[in-house]
Amino acid sequence: MQIPSLIKIGGASLNQTPLDWIGNRARILQAIEQAKTEGVSILCLPELCISGYGCEDAFHSQGVGESAFRSLLQIVPHTQNIAVALGVPIHANQVVYNAIAWVCHGELKGIVAKQFLPGQDLYYETRWFKPWPTGLVRTFTHEDLTVPMGDLIFDLEGLKVGFEICEDAWVIDRPARRLAAYGVDVILNASASHFAFSQFAARQQIVEEGARATSTAYVYSNLLGCEAGRIIYDGTVLIASGNRGILTEGPRFSYQDVVLTTMVVDVEVNRLQRRKNVNYRPTYEQPDHCVDCVFPWTHHRIEHLPQSELTPQTQSRFEEFSHAVALGLWDYLRKSRSQAFVVSMSGGADSSTVATLIYVMASLALKELGPAAFAQKLSHLRWLPQDEAWELSKVMPHLLLGVYQGSRNSSETTHTAAKKLCEAIHARFLQFDISQIVETYTGWMTDVLDRPLNWEQDDLALQNIQARVRGPSVWLLANTYGALLLSTSNRSEAAVGYATMDGDTCGGLSPIAGIDKAFILQWLSWMETEGLPALGPLPILNLVTSQKPTAELRPSDRGQSDEDDLMPYPILDAIERLAIRDRKMPVAVWQALRQQFPGDAPYTPDQLAQFVERFFRLWSRNQWKRERYAPSFHLDDENLDPKTWCRFPILSGGFVEELDALKEVVNNSKP
Repeated sequence: MQIPSLIKIGGASLNQTPLDWIGNRARILQAIEQAKTEGVSILCLPELCISGYGCEDAFHSQGVGESAFRSLLQIVPHTQNIAVALGVPIHANQVVYNAIAWVCHGELKGIVAKQFLPGQDLYYETRWFKPWPTGLVRTFTHEDLTVPMGDLIFDLEGLKVGFEICEDAWVIDRPARRLAAYGVDVILNASASHFAFSQFAARQQIVEEGARATSTAYVYSNLLGCEAGRIIYDGTVLIASGNRGILTEGPRFSYQDVVLTTMVVDVEVNRLQRRKNVNYRPTYEQPDHCVDCVFPWTHHRIEHLPQSELTPQTQSRFEEFSHAVALGLWDYLRKSRSQAFVVSMSGGADSSTVATLIYVMASLALKELGPAAFAQKLSHLRWLPQDEAWELSKVMPHLLLGVYQGSRNSSETTHTAAKKLCEAIHARFLQFDISQIVETYTGWMTDVLDRPLNWEQDDLALQNIQARVRGPSVWLLANTYGALLLSTSNRSEAAVGYATMDGDTCGGLSPIAGIDKAFILQWLSWMETEGLPALGPLPILNLVTSQKPTAELRPSDRGQSDEDDLMPYPILDAIERLAIRDRKMPVAVWQALRQQFPGDAPYTPDQLAQFVERFFRLWSRNQWKRERYAPSFHLDDENLDPKTWCRFPILSGGFVEELDALKEVVNNSKP
């Protein structure tokens, strides 16, 4: 049978959940049926989409392997007239492989195992899976079923298909080079690649170069949404072809469960390009790893090649942050089956950011899904009638409960900011006065110490008791509503422990703990004056951006500010990047700071040295706090999450020798 020159290929992003066999399978079948309806011949689904990527140590369970394969076999009969790549964990040889099951026209034809496993930063694949050796082919047997497994390509009546699985495409010796030598026409990349700022551009480059260098059609499909709690996937689907580059890009950060992206490619044009390429070197060995597949090409005739109308997706860092965290909150609400969000509204930057992101979440979800689908996706909410056309002003009072808990040290400025912001975004606003409770606690301690507490002697204790008193009441509110309490700590505070454990760190999720304070302040100003194109600005945020950041835990006449307590936030964030991201010691950090902030203005060399010393001492002292923070979203490659990114001992020497060396260098540098 002669294959057609024009074929329609597709990729689908899926919003999956670890170990949700029923839901994951339903979304996979939805993608397959939609692809068949649209005349797709070859469909690529994301990495480990059957089990979910984030199963972690559950991958070791034999029962998980059996459930995953059973789910795969239930999907196979639904693939008549289409070929589908399905990500699945495979238990074989008494180990586990991260694999792709190739299902063609109602038959499982083979299993391709991942060759390069990431084992750094967010990824622990080397803990769960074994890499498959290049060129090796074996057989996989399950009961009475036997199929080839390993480094395979598939021949669909003359059209050859090969695979790269996520990390495979990011290494120097990527499989695409060998696949091209075997004359592969289509390369499918099933991925589970995390969101981070600027990551999208790197994916585009990998896909475009993969297609150009191999003269193939290339499909990249990523997961979508907050799958397992920390990582957010943007749902990227990219399709490229030969020298034509990227032909189409699927939407990112969608609130749909399944997003299908398709494109018609010209196989013969790519083959012609390969023939014309003087540097193309085919292999002259007959591959023993090529599996023949019967495929009904007669059902897939396409008469003409449509014009590609690619509009490149360009989003600013502020836009990406807005979309990523909003989608993460949406999925966390749904998958945790929480009834609402509760946020302690201080009237400051952090809590205002979290509340605004919930507003962005609800606005974007309603805009994309419409009221009916919005209600259907949140059908677990007891307060949400399914037969009403919901609007944002009706949804938000139930979705977000903002609580202002003022003490004698709280100002009317922060109270007004918290109240007016809740009103502007249609959230419900509640307020409690904690002064009497604080006085009760300090009264008890006065009896114990046989002296009254005072700010000169008991500054830290008097600050912390106010933050901790707020915890029980806000937890009680969240428990009463069955709501998810959100912590509002940011990364800059986490680095130096500028947070009260069991106070402002209370919460089941800390959505902005992965981003620094300087960025938060910039983002709030952007939201105030510009905002997302789909939503516009939120001018009420001026009540927040016009303030100087302060915890408001000391009496107002003491003029407390965060930067006075710590150091200027731009300095703090610069030190954090140098010390933690770049792993520099105190002397090297100080020297780099002098390059970034030259001269005596605004900071002298002595001041910079004091900031460096303060950071390293606070960093070492507060690892125990970072270990106890609620889970946070990964947003960039400067995360401090000790579980997924930045490990540090809870007890350490505290850089004593290194800080002594800093003092010596600073003293020697003086004229």
